[in-house]
Amino acid sequence: MKSEWYSSLLLPFMGNESKSTARKGLFKICVLVLTLASTVAPALAQTPDDLNTQSLEALMNIEVASVYSASKYSQKVTEAPSSVSIVTSDQIQRYGYRTLADILSSVRGFYLTHDRNYTYVGVRGFARPGDYNTGVLLLVDGHRINDNVYDQALLGREFPIDVDLIERVEIVRGSSSSLYGTNAFFAVVNVITKTGRDVKGVEVSGEVASLGTYQGRLTYGNKVTDDFELMMSATHYKSRGQRRLYFSEFDTPETNNGIAVDADDEKSDSFLANVSFRDFTLHASYGSRDKRIPTASYLTVFNDRRTRTKDRRGYVDLQYQHTFDNQLGVQARASYDSYRYDGDYIYDVSLDSTPHLDINKDLSRGAWWTGELQLTKTLGSHRLTLGTEYRDNLQQDQGNFYLSDPIPVLDDQRKSKNVALFGQDEFTIRENLIFSAGARYDHSSVFGGSIKPRLALIYHPQPKTTVKLLYGEAFRAPNSYELYFFGTFFRTNATLKPETIRTGELVFEKYLGDHLRLSASGYVYRIKDLITQFTDPGDGSVRFLNKERVASKGVEFEIEGKGAGFEGDLSYTIQDTKDQETGEGLTNSPRHLGKLNVIAPLLKGKIFAGFQFQYSSERRTLKGTTLPASYVSNLTIFSQKIVKGVDASFGAYNLFDHKYADPAGEEHRQNSIEQNGRNVRLKLTYHF
Repeated sequence: MKSEWYSSLLLPFMGNESKSTARKGLFKICVLVLTLASTVAPALAQTPDDLNTQSLEALMNIEVASVYSASKYSQKVTEAPSSVSIVTSDQIQRYGYRTLADILSSVRGFYLTHDRNYTYVGVRGFARPGDYNTGVLLLVDGHRINDNVYDQALLGREFPIDVDLIERVEIVRGSSSSLYGTNAFFAVVNVITKTGRDVKGVEVSGEVASLGTYQGRLTYGNKVTDDFELMMSATHYKSRGQRRLYFSEFDTPETNNGIAVDADDEKSDSFLANVSFRDFTLHASYGSRDKRIPTASYLTVFNDRRTRTKDRRGYVDLQYQHTFDNQLGVQARASYDSYRYDGDYIYDVSLDSTPHLDINKDLSRGAWWTGELQLTKTLGSHRLTLGTEYRDNLQQDQGNFYLSDPIPVLDDQRKSKNVALFGQDEFTIRENLIFSAGARYDHSSVFGGSIKPRLALIYHPQPKTTVKLLYGEAFRAPNSYELYFFGTFFRTNATLKPETIRTGELVFEKYLGDHLRLSASGYVYRIKDLITQFTDPGDGSVRFLNKERVASKGVEFEIEGKGAGFEGDLSYTIQDTKDQETGEGLTNSPRHLGKLNVIAPLLKGKIFAGFQFQYSSERRTLKGTTLPASYVSNLTIFSQKIVKGVDASFGAYNLFDHKYADPAGEEHRQNSIEQNGRNVRLKLTYHF
């Protein structure tokens, strides 16, 4: 919270009650995968050639995507030292994704939690209440988005980029501190935005949706000359939200019988500019989001519309990239970032039965600049990468005060610095065998130094088969909020240490035919010194401690296919994440996740149907209860080229109006927060 108030790899790790269910579920998944592989693969194959007889180079020309974020240079996903997923702009349109959170919810092993203010992502069984997505490093065009006060990754409408401006999203699983430093704990998500050549003119987009929702976007982009390219875009969004929300925990006459009225609205504005001239690229982005909070979190007054949060996030990033005649690649970038947060929280501060309401103002201000230099060079069978990064946190301020009291509860002003050196060697031992090794040293003026490695052995036993053995370590440094926040019931802890993780993973990928891919991966990880909120039983005060040790095991299966106008993927994840001290499973950690994404052509090249089905098994809440499994389906009909220059889509979300809830954090009196039922959206985009 940003307020002072805070009152066999598979079956052996499962409980006895779940083993029978797991065996049945795994058997069904295996049968389904084998059936799909045996029936769909021949239909998608375009040639009778046996791919086992093709060279590795020939295979790489068959629908194998490239990824940048895994190694900070472009490489085939089959050669990347991690498990990678990529979501493209076409998929964003045809599935009707509205936010970055929507995109991530469709990806294998990811799941979401929404508390009607912020959106939180869980990765491989880990989604701790009170954590602001600090275990995921979020990048836009390689630029760090996590702020320097909370380390928060913004995912919902608070994310400062319109999803229509996304060219692709690269999701790199596993520990990547060897390249990126802090926050690259569970995954790195890199959002690659569109350039002028992707837009080729002017776009005007508008949409209307349920809950009094409207959005408009104006974009211009073009490749003006061979050397100069420009894209600029602005988006405005506004939603009334739910008019009436019922919370049984507040069902008394004094609190409007548990009904929050007109307290769920949201509005946001965003701007993005990408300008390139020869080897230079300038990125500039700004986003703002205002959201009312209907849940009366942090002991605020229920059904008071003045309780709200405001987030402002912006940056300017100048990048230089060039490859010289001697094949030396140089990348350099310098950037300036800012983050502003303001929260208005309404409290009853009366000392007797007569209500006396006051506004608690909670705020943070962050500003920092970053410089980075990276060199890449191929020497024989070695591809070497060396780099350095410097970040100067000019402002890491936090404040908290009541309007009626001239003395602030908190007035903390901080600065810090971080310098890093990193290197990686991709060694091609044989044509079908690659060994990748890298490490990064970070030194912070707050917590000192840290070295984290990453190792990968990538083997192609056959041209269409890849086996990856991966090991990585990562850290997450305690942020200013965890170190220095102070309030009436909150205590600082400046002795916090970074939390660390060790991850091991075995990945198997196999291509069947030209456009069908099977993958399976098994992973284990161990977290040490996990930063956890702790309530002192003596005085009820809350502070952060390096308290817990967490262990997790999991297995993921996925089948992807594309051909004849169809594309889609089916994935299943089984995971077990436990507190090593108590042996209990973590809260908000589903044991099973299932995803089905299918795009089907209704009229060749013009009309497509995008269908999604997302399953999450039971999740335990902080109060010890268990929320039932959730089943959410989305359907989008997308058309293009029917009318020249016009794209249209109609989306129905939570198609079957399934009622489900997400676990609530400790700041809520509620045990769980109910999510929206069925809602629809109509969108039109005109290109000229």
